[in-house]
Formats: sequence, C-alpha cells, structure tokens
Amino acid sequence: MTNANDIRDIKPPVAIPSGWEWLWWVLGALAVVLLLLAWRQFLKRMTRVSPAPPVPAHVRAKQKLDEALALITQPKPFCIQVSDTIRFYLEERFDFRAPERTTEEFLRELSGTELLSPDQKKSLGGFLESCDLVKFAKYEPGENELRELHGSAVRLVEETEPAEIEAESRKAESGNEQPEELVNHKS
Repeated sequence: MTNANDIRDIKPPVAIPSGWEWLWWVLGALAVVLLLLAWRQFLKRMTRVSPAPPVPAHVRAKQKLDEALALITQPKPFCIQVSDTIRFYLEERFDFRAPERTTEEFLRELSGTELLSPDQKKSLGGFLESCDLVKFAKYEPGENELRELHGSAVRLVEETEPAEIEAESRKAESGNEQPEELVNHKS
C-alpha cells in the first residue's frame, strides 16, 4: 500500500539541443574578428606614408662634396671628407669594397677591373695619393690645390654616374627628349 503523497507529477519535456547553436556562435565570433582585421588594415593603409625613393649614389656624393667645401680652410678634415665621399660613392655605385682598404690595396684591386677607364683610374690614383699626403704626411696644401682635388672628385662622380639617369637629367634640363641611340653612355 502506497501512500498517495508518494506520487509525483510528470516532469515537463526536456529540450534537446540540435547541435547548430555552436555554429551560430562561431560564425558570429568569426565575423567580429574579420571586421576587426579589416578595420585594422584600413587604418594601416590610411596612415601609411609612402617611403621616399632612395637618393642615387651620384646625387648623394655630389651633396657630400658640396658640404666638404665648408671645410676647405682646414686641409686635413677637407681631404678626409672628400676622399671618404669618393670611396663610399665607388662602393655604392660599383659594389666595389673601397672604404676599409688602404689606397694601395684599393688601387691594385681596381686596376684588375673594368669599372673605370684607364684615365679615370689614373686620375683617381693621383687624387687618393694627394689626399693621403694631407691626411697622413701632414702636407698643408693651399686653397687652390684643395679646390683642384674637389674638382677632380666632382669630375669622377659626373663621369661615372649611370647613363640612363644622366640622359633623364639632360631631358629634364633641355625640356625635349632625345632618341635613345643618340644618348652618349659614359659607363
């Protein structure tokens, strides 16, 4: 005999998940992440500054040679700056390791290459030896001699600058274009 109080009512039905709820949560989270990434890319593009084009080696060398003229009253610093400028220019222009070599090593190795004409090699050798006299032998040249060294350095840069850049600068200066076969290529 059971007691009537022992009987309980039927429990309501239990909802069985279909398994698709997690998919909606994942898709929602993925949409939020994609929106955040798109916003970040948009901000990055808006704040990106286009890098300035690199300054060509011959332009940088001419600028440094012009800056060296401020030191013309001080022969040793002037010669150091002018010779270093030429050495770094040759390294950058021709990919020829120049700055860490002695003048003799540099000229010996340069003589075995076709990077410069024989006249340019001879002029460069005289230029570097004159600079070495001032830098290491305490030679005190006059201002005219220093201006000649400066002119020699500028000539070397002008003679060895890339032909296509030289042709473009001539076109810009004259305002008209020349046929490609008429452009004199120096290097």
